[in-house]
Amino acid sequence: MYQRSAAVYDAYHGSRFDYAALAGRVHEIIAVQVPKSEATLLEVACGTGAFLVHLRRWYAVEGVDLSPEMLAVARTKLPDVPLHQADMTEFDLGRRLGAVVCLFSSIGYAKTTERLRRTAANLARHTRPGGIVLVGAWFAPEDWEDGRVTADLTDHDGVQIARMTQSGQTGTVSTLDMHGLVSRPSLPGIEHFSERHEMGLFTVQEYRNSLTAAGLTVAHDPVGLTGRGLFVGTRPLDVDS
Repeated sequence: MYQRSAAVYDAYHGSRFDYAALAGRVHEIIAVQVPKSEATLLEVACGTGAFLVHLRRWYAVEGVDLSPEMLAVARTKLPDVPLHQADMTEFDLGRRLGAVVCLFSSIGYAKTTERLRRTAANLARHTRPGGIVLVGAWFAPEDWEDGRVTADLTDHDGVQIARMTQSGQTGTVSTLDMHGLVSRPSLPGIEHFSERHEMGLFTVQEYRNSLTAAGLTVAHDPVGLTGRGLFVGTRPLDVDS
Protein backbone atom coordinates (compact mmCIF):
# COMPACT_ATOMS: atom_id res chain seq x y z
CA MET A 1 0.00 0.00 0.00
CA TYR A 2 1.25 3.48 -0.84
CA GLN A 3 2.14 5.50 2.23
CA ARG A 4 5.11 7.88 2.24
CA SER A 5 5.38 7.79 -1.54
CA ALA A 6 1.76 8.94 -1.95
CA ALA A 7 2.83 12.59 -2.03
CA VAL A 8 4.96 12.00 -5.13
CA TYR A 9 2.81 9.34 -6.81
CA ASP A 10 1.38 11.79 -9.35
CA ALA A 11 4.78 13.29 -10.12
CA TYR A 12 6.21 9.83 -10.75
CA HIS A 13 3.36 8.32 -12.77
CA GLY A 14 2.16 11.52 -14.42
CA SER A 15 5.14 11.51 -16.78
CA ARG A 16 4.58 7.84 -17.68
CA PHE A 17 0.85 7.64 -18.42
CA ASP A 18 -1.63 9.79 -20.29
CA TYR A 19 -4.49 9.54 -17.81
CA ALA A 20 -6.83 11.65 -19.94
CA ALA A 21 -6.41 9.32 -22.92
CA LEU A 22 -6.74 6.19 -20.77
CA ALA A 23 -9.86 7.57 -19.10
CA GLY A 24 -11.28 8.18 -22.57
CA ARG A 25 -10.73 4.52 -23.43
CA VAL A 26 -12.45 3.47 -20.20
CA HIS A 27 -15.41 5.68 -21.10
CA GLU A 28 -15.63 4.17 -24.58
CA ILE A 29 -15.92 0.69 -23.09
CA ILE A 30 -18.52 1.71 -20.52
CA ALA A 31 -20.61 3.85 -22.87
CA VAL A 32 -21.40 0.84 -25.05
CA GLN A 33 -23.18 -0.76 -22.10
CA VAL A 34 -24.30 1.96 -19.69
CA PRO A 35 -26.86 4.61 -20.79
CA LYS A 36 -26.32 8.27 -19.93
CA SER A 37 -29.27 8.11 -17.54
CA GLU A 38 -27.22 5.74 -15.36
CA ALA A 39 -23.88 7.52 -15.72
CA THR A 40 -22.59 6.88 -12.23
CA LEU A 41 -19.14 5.41 -11.60
CA LEU A 42 -17.24 4.07 -8.63
CA GLU A 43 -13.48 3.60 -8.83
CA VAL A 44 -12.20 1.03 -6.35
CA ALA A 45 -8.55 1.55 -5.37
CA CYS A 46 -8.83 5.08 -6.75
CA GLY A 47 -5.49 6.19 -5.30
CA THR A 48 -4.80 9.88 -5.83
CA GLY A 49 -7.82 10.30 -8.10
CA ALA A 50 -5.74 10.53 -11.28
CA PHE A 51 -8.46 8.75 -13.28
CA LEU A 52 -11.42 10.30 -11.49
CA VAL A 53 -10.44 13.87 -12.42
CA HIS A 54 -11.01 12.87 -16.05
CA LEU A 55 -13.83 10.35 -15.66
CA ARG A 56 -15.98 12.96 -13.91
CA ARG A 57 -16.37 14.57 -17.34
CA TRP A 58 -18.89 11.83 -18.16
CA TYR A 59 -19.97 10.42 -14.79
CA ALA A 60 -21.02 11.29 -11.30
CA VAL A 61 -17.99 9.69 -9.67
CA GLU A 62 -17.00 8.28 -6.29
CA GLY A 63 -13.84 6.58 -5.07
CA VAL A 64 -12.73 3.96 -2.56
CA ASP A 65 -9.16 3.37 -1.39
CA LEU A 66 -7.48 1.75 1.58
CA SER A 67 -4.62 4.26 1.84
CA PRO A 68 -5.42 7.43 3.82
CA GLU A 69 -2.29 9.04 2.35
CA MET A 70 -3.46 8.47 -1.23
CA LEU A 71 -6.96 9.70 -0.41
CA ALA A 72 -5.52 12.86 1.16
CA VAL A 73 -3.93 13.68 -2.20
CA ALA A 74 -7.14 12.83 -4.06
CA ARG A 75 -9.19 15.14 -1.86
CA THR A 76 -7.04 18.12 -2.81
CA LYS A 77 -8.01 17.54 -6.44
CA LEU A 78 -11.58 16.35 -5.90
CA PRO A 79 -12.94 18.22 -2.87
CA ASP A 80 -16.55 17.73 -3.95
CA VAL A 81 -16.29 14.02 -4.78
CA PRO A 82 -17.26 11.34 -2.20
CA LEU A 83 -14.07 9.42 -1.35
CA HIS A 84 -14.24 6.51 1.07
CA GLN A 85 -11.44 4.81 2.99
CA ALA A 86 -12.12 1.08 2.94
CA ASP A 87 -10.82 -2.33 1.90
CA MET A 88 -11.88 -3.44 -1.60
CA THR A 89 -13.12 -6.77 -0.24
CA GLU A 90 -15.61 -5.39 2.28
CA PHE A 91 -16.68 -1.79 1.64
CA ASP A 92 -20.42 -1.19 1.52
CA LEU A 93 -21.87 2.01 0.06
CA GLY A 94 -25.42 0.72 0.36
CA ARG A 95 -26.26 1.42 -3.28
CA ARG A 96 -25.43 0.42 -6.86
CA LEU A 97 -23.86 2.35 -9.69
CA GLY A 98 -23.81 2.05 -13.45
CA ALA A 99 -20.09 1.27 -13.60
CA VAL A 100 -17.60 -0.04 -11.05
CA VAL A 101 -13.95 -0.05 -12.07
CA CYS A 102 -10.68 -1.25 -10.52
CA LEU A 103 -7.88 -0.05 -12.80
CA PHE A 104 -4.09 -0.09 -13.17
CA SER A 105 -3.61 -3.60 -11.73
CA SER A 106 -4.82 -2.57 -8.27
CA ILE A 107 -6.73 -5.86 -8.11
CA GLY A 108 -3.38 -7.49 -7.32
CA TYR A 109 -3.62 -6.12 -3.78
CA ALA A 110 -6.33 -8.72 -3.14
CA LYS A 111 -3.30 -11.06 -2.79
CA THR A 112 -5.16 -14.37 -2.46
CA THR A 113 -7.74 -16.15 -4.59
CA GLU A 114 -10.18 -16.07 -1.67
CA ARG A 115 -9.88 -12.29 -1.38
CA LEU A 116 -10.07 -12.01 -5.17
CA ARG A 117 -13.43 -13.80 -5.09
CA ARG A 118 -14.65 -11.59 -2.27
CA THR A 119 -13.55 -8.47 -4.13
CA ALA A 120 -15.23 -9.55 -7.36
CA ALA A 121 -18.44 -10.25 -5.44
CA ASN A 122 -18.27 -6.83 -3.83
CA LEU A 123 -17.71 -5.05 -7.15
CA ALA A 124 -20.67 -6.88 -8.65
CA ARG A 125 -22.83 -6.16 -5.60
CA HIS A 126 -22.30 -2.44 -6.14
CA THR A 127 -23.24 -2.60 -9.84
CA ARG A 128 -26.74 -2.05 -11.16
CA PRO A 129 -28.40 -4.74 -13.29
CA GLY A 130 -27.22 -4.02 -16.82
CA GLY A 131 -24.16 -2.21 -15.47
CA ILE A 132 -20.50 -2.94 -16.04
CA VAL A 133 -17.44 -3.93 -14.01
CA LEU A 134 -13.91 -3.28 -15.32
CA VAL A 135 -10.90 -4.94 -13.71
CA GLY A 136 -7.35 -4.26 -14.85
CA ALA A 137 -5.18 -7.35 -14.32
CA TRP A 138 -1.84 -7.57 -12.53
CA PHE A 139 0.87 -9.89 -13.86
CA ALA A 140 0.04 -13.54 -14.40
CA PRO A 141 2.32 -16.04 -12.62
CA GLU A 142 4.14 -16.99 -15.82
CA ASP A 143 4.89 -13.34 -16.64
CA TRP A 144 6.40 -12.31 -13.30
CA GLU A 145 10.20 -11.80 -13.17
CA ASP A 146 11.36 -12.83 -9.72
CA GLY A 147 14.57 -11.03 -8.69
CA ARG A 148 14.39 -8.30 -11.31
CA VAL A 149 15.85 -4.91 -10.29
CA THR A 150 14.82 -1.67 -12.00
CA ALA A 151 16.03 1.89 -11.50
CA ASP A 152 14.79 5.14 -13.02
CA LEU A 153 14.87 8.89 -12.60
CA THR A 154 11.87 11.19 -12.99
CA ASP A 155 11.82 14.98 -13.22
CA HIS A 156 8.26 16.32 -13.16
CA ASP A 157 7.51 19.99 -12.54
CA GLY A 158 10.74 20.34 -10.61
CA VAL A 159 10.16 17.28 -8.43
CA GLN A 160 13.01 14.83 -8.96
CA ILE A 161 12.50 11.18 -8.01
CA ALA A 162 15.08 8.41 -8.16
CA ARG A 163 13.46 5.03 -7.58
CA MET A 164 14.92 1.54 -7.41
CA THR A 165 12.65 -1.50 -7.17
CA GLN A 166 13.47 -5.15 -6.56
CA SER A 167 10.95 -7.80 -7.51
CA GLY A 168 10.45 -10.95 -5.46
CA GLN A 169 8.00 -13.79 -5.09
CA THR A 170 6.63 -15.86 -2.25
CA GLY A 171 4.40 -18.61 -3.55
CA THR A 172 1.70 -16.92 -5.63
CA VAL A 173 2.36 -13.46 -4.18
CA SER A 174 4.66 -11.00 -5.93
CA THR A 175 6.65 -8.50 -3.87
CA LEU A 176 7.98 -5.09 -4.82
CA ASP A 177 10.55 -3.51 -2.53
CA MET A 178 10.69 0.16 -3.51
CA HIS A 179 13.35 2.65 -2.43
CA GLY A 180 13.13 6.27 -3.47
CA LEU A 181 14.98 9.55 -3.17
CA VAL A 182 12.94 12.72 -3.65
CA SER A 183 14.04 16.32 -4.14
CA ARG A 184 11.42 19.07 -4.23
CA PRO A 185 12.05 22.72 -5.08
CA SER A 186 9.87 23.83 -2.13
CA LEU A 187 11.72 21.79 0.50
CA PRO A 188 15.39 21.60 1.48
CA GLY A 189 17.32 18.35 1.46
CA ILE A 190 16.53 14.94 -0.01
CA GLU A 191 13.77 12.69 1.32
CA HIS A 192 14.10 8.91 1.37
CA PHE A 193 11.24 6.44 1.41
CA SER A 194 11.00 2.66 1.28
CA GLU A 195 7.88 0.54 0.86
CA ARG A 196 6.98 -3.09 0.26
CA HIS A 197 4.02 -3.95 -1.95
CA GLU A 198 2.55 -7.46 -2.04
CA MET A 199 0.27 -8.42 -4.92
CA GLY A 200 -1.32 -11.69 -5.94
CA LEU A 201 -0.30 -13.39 -9.16
CA PHE A 202 -3.60 -14.64 -10.59
CA THR A 203 -4.20 -16.60 -13.75
CA VAL A 204 -6.67 -15.50 -16.42
CA GLN A 205 -8.92 -18.36 -15.36
CA GLU A 206 -8.82 -17.30 -11.71
CA TYR A 207 -9.93 -13.78 -12.66
CA ARG A 208 -12.63 -15.19 -14.90
CA ASN A 209 -13.86 -17.67 -12.30
CA SER A 210 -14.08 -14.99 -9.61
CA LEU A 211 -16.07 -12.60 -11.79
CA THR A 212 -18.32 -15.33 -13.13
CA ALA A 213 -19.01 -16.59 -9.60
CA ALA A 214 -20.08 -13.01 -8.78
CA GLY A 215 -22.85 -13.33 -11.37
CA LEU A 216 -21.16 -11.40 -14.18
CA THR A 217 -20.89 -12.22 -17.86
CA VAL A 218 -17.16 -11.87 -18.54
CA ALA A 219 -15.08 -10.83 -21.54
CA HIS A 220 -11.27 -10.63 -21.49
CA ASP A 221 -9.06 -8.20 -23.40
CA PRO A 222 -5.50 -9.61 -23.11
CA VAL A 223 -3.94 -6.17 -23.68
CA GLY A 224 -6.23 -3.75 -21.87
CA LEU A 225 -5.03 -0.31 -20.79
CA THR A 226 -1.46 -1.14 -19.79
CA GLY A 227 -0.65 -4.37 -21.62
CA ARG A 228 -1.55 -6.64 -18.68
CA GLY A 229 -5.14 -7.31 -19.65
CA LEU A 230 -8.61 -6.05 -18.83
CA PHE A 231 -11.67 -7.99 -17.71
CA VAL A 232 -15.08 -6.61 -18.62
CA GLY A 233 -17.95 -7.97 -16.56
CA THR A 234 -21.60 -7.26 -17.31
CA ARG A 235 -24.30 -7.65 -14.65
CA PRO A 236 -27.35 -9.26 -16.26
CA LEU A 237 -30.52 -7.19 -16.42
CA ASP A 238 -32.58 -9.84 -14.68
CA VAL A 239 -30.37 -9.89 -11.58
CA ASP A 240 -32.02 -7.98 -8.74
CA SER A 241 -30.25 -9.31 -5.64
